[in-house]
Amino acid sequence: MNPDITRKFRTLLILGRVSNLPTVWSNCLAGWWLGGGGNFWKLPFLFLGASALYTGGMFLNDAFDAEFDRQRRPERPVPTGKISLQLVWRGGFGLLAAGILLLLFCGKIAAVAAIILALFILLYDAAHKLITASPWLMGACRFWVYVIAGAAGADGLNGLPIFCGAALALYVVGLSYVARRESYRGPIPYWALLSLAAPIVLAMAMNNGGFRLRAVWIALVLGLWLARCARPVFQGGDVNVGRLVSNLLAGIVFVDWLAVAPQCPRWMGIVFIALFGLTKWLQKFVPAT
Repeated sequence: MNPDITRKFRTLLILGRVSNLPTVWSNCLAGWWLGGGGNFWKLPFLFLGASALYTGGMFLNDAFDAEFDRQRRPERPVPTGKISLQLVWRGGFGLLAAGILLLLFCGKIAAVAAIILALFILLYDAAHKLITASPWLMGACRFWVYVIAGAAGADGLNGLPIFCGAALALYVVGLSYVARRESYRGPIPYWALLSLAAPIVLAMAMNNGGFRLRAVWIALVLGLWLARCARPVFQGGDVNVGRLVSNLLAGIVFVDWLAVAPQCPRWMGIVFIALFGLTKWLQKFVPAT
C-alpha cells in the first residue's frame, strides 16, 4: 500500500479514536437486547449509525479543540498539519448527518433520539473545555446510545435500557472526570472513582434470585477490572492518566455485559469478551484519548 495513503488513513483513525468503537458496539448490543432483541435487519443501521455519530463527534472534538491542542497536545492530527481543520469540520458534520440518516431506519423514536444525541455531542464538543460539568454531557451521550438501541429492539423502548443507560452514564461521568486530569493537573477525585461502581449497585438492586447470582459473576469481573485500574491512584505516586482512562474505556464493555447478564444467552457473553479484547488490541495502535 502507498505509504502516503497509509499515513492519511492512520490520521483518520487517530482523529476518530476508533479504538473506542467496540465500546459503542457493546452499548448498541446491550441496549438492543434490553429492548427485546429481534428486528435483526435493523442491527446494521444501528451499529453503523451509532459508529458514525461517535466518529463524527470525535472529529468535531478536535475541531473545537484545535487551539487548545496547539498549546497542550501538539501531537494531535490538526496541530501537526496532518489534516486541515476545514476538512475535520466537514468530516465531523458529515458523519453526524450520516449517523442520523442511518438511524432513521431503526424507527421514529430512534431517529428522534439520534438527533438529540447529535445535539448533546455538539454541546459537549463546544463546551467541554469551558465548563467543569462537561463530563455529565459525555455521560448523557452514552445514555442516548442506549435509548436509540433500545428503541431498535422488538419490544421498543422500555425501562430497562433507560435504567441501564443511566447507570452507564454515571460510569462515564466518573471516567470523564478522571480523563480531565490528562489535560489539567491535579489529583484524581475519589468520588469520581466511586461513581464507576454505579452499574454494580444497579445490577444488585434490579436482580434477585437466580438472576442476581448471574449478575454477581459479571459484577465481580467488572469490580476486579476497576480495582486493577484504580490501584495506582490509591497507592499514591505518579499515575499514568492516559493508561488509566484507556483501561476504564475498555471497561465500558463489562458494564454493558453486566446490564444484560441475568438473561442474555452465552453467545452474547462471548461477544462482549471479544469486544473487550478488540478494544484493548486496537488501543495498541490507536490512542483511546
